[in-house]
Amino acid sequence: MADMTLTLKIWRQKDRKSPGQFVAYTVENVSEHMSFLEMMDVLNEQLIKKGEDVDEYDNDCREGICGMCSRVINGRPHGQEHGTATCQLHMRKFNDGDIIVIEPWRAAAFPVLKDLSVDRSAFDRIIEAGGYTSINAGGAPDANAIPIPKAAADEAMDAASCIGCGACVAACPNASASLFTAAKISQFALLPQGQVERKRRAAAMVAQMDKEGFGDCSNHAECEAVCPKQISITHIARMKREYFKALVLDE
Repeated sequence: MADMTLTLKIWRQKDRKSPGQFVAYTVENVSEHMSFLEMMDVLNEQLIKKGEDVDEYDNDCREGICGMCSRVINGRPHGQEHGTATCQLHMRKFNDGDIIVIEPWRAAAFPVLKDLSVDRSAFDRIIEAGGYTSINAGGAPDANAIPIPKAAADEAMDAASCIGCGACVAACPNASASLFTAAKISQFALLPQGQVERKRRAAAMVAQMDKEGFGDCSNHAECEAVCPKQISITHIARMKREYFKALVLDE
């Protein structure tokens, strides 16, 4: 495939208090082998040469691990590829002459800092509320000696694979953080080391999620559909059970 010429309609916003708007740019000589972020780098190089302000966006590992590359591409968080972060999306998935609309996460709990960069510190505060173990679980050899059913270990690992990108929030019509919070609750609820603080963790993390202004889950399953790590909404069901037990039941 020859190099492509693309039209990018990108959300530009000076800061969280300023109104934003879409601005169209033409990017030429885009190779099919480029990642989406490399294509954005080409755009910013063009803007620098023109003396214009570069398009601000978050990125770090570029390996689909950190979740920083978050943005909505043509109406879908992280783009059209299933189970793929933006940095893993390659330009061979697009065609010469395409118009690509790029915008930040849209959620009250994720205010725009500048352009495509949003403040996702609400996720950090949910983790701070209880997404950890503070008990002494022993050294590594002791922990490894605890028998854990493989099914439980596998499911806990699946939950722990959440990279906290926020695609679930961006896709949910309620801007719910339930999939993120549920994954962080599940990864401990399924393991022996997480049992001691189980009730306190569920109650505190759900309370913090609500405090941050995220909406509630209404089972649209859009979160699962766009999650780059393909985390199942079954974890949301577990979170709701854990929360109910923490507030009502005496196990």
